[in-house]
Amino acid sequence: MEGKQIKIVESTRFLGVVFDKKLTYLPHVTQLRKKCEKSLNLLKILSNTSWGADRISMLRLYRAVIRSKLDYACASYGSARKSVLRKLDIVHHSALRICSGAFRTSPIQSLYTDCNEPSLYHTRLHLSLNYYFSVLSHPNHPLREDFLERRSDRLYENRPSFIPPFPLRMRNFIKNTSLSNVEICTRSLFDFPPWKKNFISYLNPFHNFQKSSTTALIFNQFFQAHRDEYSKYIDIYTDGSKMRDHVGCSFVTTSITQGFKLHPSSSIFTAEILATIKALDFISSHHKRHFIIYTASLSVLESLQSGNPTHSLISVVLKQYASAIHNGYHIKFCWTPFHVGIPGNEAADICAKNAIQILNDLLPLEDFKRVTKCIMLEEWQLEWNEQVGNKLYSIKSTVSLWPSLSVRKLDVLLTRLRIGHTRVTHKHLLLNESPPICFHCNCHLTIKHILTECTGLTRLYNKFFHTCTPSLQALIGEHHHNSIFSFLKSTGFYPLM
Repeated sequence: MEGKQIKIVESTRFLGVVFDKKLTYLPHVTQLRKKCEKSLNLLKILSNTSWGADRISMLRLYRAVIRSKLDYACASYGSARKSVLRKLDIVHHSALRICSGAFRTSPIQSLYTDCNEPSLYHTRLHLSLNYYFSVLSHPNHPLREDFLERRSDRLYENRPSFIPPFPLRMRNFIKNTSLSNVEICTRSLFDFPPWKKNFISYLNPFHNFQKSSTTALIFNQFFQAHRDEYSKYIDIYTDGSKMRDHVGCSFVTTSITQGFKLHPSSSIFTAEILATIKALDFISSHHKRHFIIYTASLSVLESLQSGNPTHSLISVVLKQYASAIHNGYHIKFCWTPFHVGIPGNEAADICAKNAIQILNDLLPLEDFKRVTKCIMLEEWQLEWNEQVGNKLYSIKSTVSLWPSLSVRKLDVLLTRLRIGHTRVTHKHLLLNESPPICFHCNCHLTIKHILTECTGLTRLYNKFFHTCTPSLQALIGEHHHNSIFSFLKSTGFYPLM
């Protein structure tokens, strides 16, 4: 090119990702691992049991300094072989051990659940799904047509040893989820340009009232006074409802009541916005020009007023409102407290809960992202349910966030007790020695035996726990027993953990 020979290289870096000529991503993963291992030294310094940082701070630092690097471009390098991706798992596991203070022999699944940090596989799956739906939500995205193309699907199905492309991997996973028959709502970045002045404001006549100390009668009287002031405005009441298996929205006027049933994955925020959209559709076809829309969703009103729509449907409302104002309509928004006996609000609430007319609107990207996180947590929970013999599973069967202790040394000790791997019970695995034996009971020494089963410690059980048969759940569960550390000190096990 221009008289110069183009150099052929084995790999090249583009936007922080190293691409090799066979797209194995091995050079990228190798460099990424080296970079993250250097950052682990920062966590090691702060993990001192005497003055070290607490677990929450350590995990926040890990997510900011290390996990952010592992998550970057994971939708791209996620197509690498499992043997290549496992090289990054070592960094993830080391960081979780440092942050939690877990013993070196602790099971990996226990680390995930104790720290409430998913595996890198689940994290990549979550972020990849978000990226996949984000591309599909933009009609002009340069990758959208490639993501919708399915001509090569059969080719990869007949060659299972081949790694399928990103869109096919996502589609294969989505087949078995609640999103299999749901389509995403497309949006444009310029539905409502930011340079247009946002002139939406809402009324809040009840801002001086506290619902806990104000009776429904006072709210109704004040609302009637408000209606007298805006008597020339036709009142429209909107509401959204979300129950276990039903999501609905509605708008109610003096002449019409309409309710719509939404997809069960829709959020309550989406239901409230769609109720507003349907109300504006009704206004645009009405011959009168003065309307006031009452809603109990303050978050929707604040989003409309902010001028920075973070929800795709907020842009639709802003566009509808600007068009109505341009056509001579006078529309106001007003916040009303819910369940205080205002007839219009109550009618809209009942209509939304009993709606049976299915609304064929598509699911917005924001709801897809919320559902993909739920899918990731469900996959993680199913994987955790298989760990029946796991010591932590016996006291923590559900993946969730448990409170941690502010004192680093006590939190590390409690973590090791919950996981069941401590220095006194599992040091023999590192030294290739025989398992420790309880000299009282002549059986293998375990955390469960020390805390609940040892016959030589029955007197101490009564003294500290006020029972001869304490349970692990009561001692080291989500809310640990106040005397657990005093008990360990009296037995002499405290410095051995």
